[in-house]
Amino acid sequence: MEKPEFVTLRCEVFTDDSGAYTEIPAILTDFGWFMPLVDYCLSRSHDRSVNWMTKVNRSLRLFLDYLVANPHQRDSYKLFQNFAQRLYTGTFNRKTGFDPSWLCWRPLSATEARKTIGHLTDFFDWLNRERGANTVINPCYAGSAYDRLVDEAAYQFRRDRALLGHTWRAHLDSGDPDQPDPPTMAHLVRPRRPPKVEKSNPPAFPDERFMDLLMEGFVVGGQPNYRDMLITLLLHGAGFRHSEPFHLFVTDVLLDPSNPKAARVHIHHPADGAGPMDPAWLDERSKPIKGNRTAYLAQRFGLAPRHLLLGTKKAGWKNPVLDDGSYMRAYWFIPKFSELFLTLWYRYMEQVARFDRAHPYAWINISQGKLGGMYCMSQYSQAHARACERIGLMVGKELGTTPHGHRHAYGRRLVAGEFGAEMIRKFMHHHSLDSQRVYTTPTPRQILDALAEGAERLSQKYRRDM
Repeated sequence: MEKPEFVTLRCEVFTDDSGAYTEIPAILTDFGWFMPLVDYCLSRSHDRSVNWMTKVNRSLRLFLDYLVANPHQRDSYKLFQNFAQRLYTGTFNRKTGFDPSWLCWRPLSATEARKTIGHLTDFFDWLNRERGANTVINPCYAGSAYDRLVDEAAYQFRRDRALLGHTWRAHLDSGDPDQPDPPTMAHLVRPRRPPKVEKSNPPAFPDERFMDLLMEGFVVGGQPNYRDMLITLLLHGAGFRHSEPFHLFVTDVLLDPSNPKAARVHIHHPADGAGPMDPAWLDERSKPIKGNRTAYLAQRFGLAPRHLLLGTKKAGWKNPVLDDGSYMRAYWFIPKFSELFLTLWYRYMEQVARFDRAHPYAWINISQGKLGGMYCMSQYSQAHARACERIGLMVGKELGTTPHGHRHAYGRRLVAGEFGAEMIRKFMHHHSLDSQRVYTTPTPRQILDALAEGAERLSQKYRRDM
């Protein structure tokens, strides 16, 4: 029997007779769309990210693959037990190297296995609340063959919840060795605890090479790439995450009232941030409209906020703490960076003035792709890597030479400047003081230097005692 293919594709879902739709990732089977997951993602589209939906899709595809490859286990608690174990062990025979099920899974890490089980547990809980057991016993079941398979599995999950709830919850709740294990019952699958890892050295871009990167790396054939210089300044000089500058509108760059030579930059919440004062955004009585960015993007450009998109135009949003209003203010460190930003911004505005654009975003395609179109995170990552290579830096996350390394450099600089914890939290728009601890943990270089100094002190002590 040919193994069915389950593919995740982008789809636009219309839920009523209006023209509004929701864009979500969905699984396409040989019987059509896998509707239980479509309904689940729609039910969470208001409070969950597209990234979360994509991960749930991946977990459900694994479970669907396992259901098809193991039809004899569909009416047994061992379905869930064995599926969980295969996530940890993979499906290949250790001696022969063969997998008769043709799943061909490699073992997942303990962390990834936990996440997969968590996604499925939450999905089954939701499915049982929404659909109950009627679909299992109803002879006029309307769903596809795969819809029915998963409904039956959800019914099995609910029926044996007294047993299976502990079986699966063990994977989720016992990761901390300092916490008591959950109650044990027959057939309990004990989870594999992931190794405890202390993140001692967040990769930070080398501060001493930053101006080289800015003024040499982003210059090609004598032509400065102002756009990528500006994005990099926001990452390194103001500590923004890689995705956050891609939500910036042209109108979000202002003059600093306290210094007319400096830029004041506000990165608004991509959906709930205030829409700009646009003379073309008028109601039916030709009065200016005041609304959020979701309304502005939809009415003026037929767009959704970028954190709700799928594909290359997507830009993530990690729900940072916002400043006054509904935006994050750029807190420049070193302050001169704000003046440099404004100088480069004027050059960039002159460069892009001739391009038409069908969006309000600051960064546009200048030489590649659709001219004037939205500039994408992947394009910037590639440009940043080439800029690093031009100044002789190897590119790698572990070296701090990817875009995220600039935020770590900003955090390390704040710590070295002896700012208090609450100030650092404010500057980096963290929710918790704990978030900044990664910047105060000693690096391997500091640890080795401390060991060398300790060895030297001990050596001097022995010499004095002799």
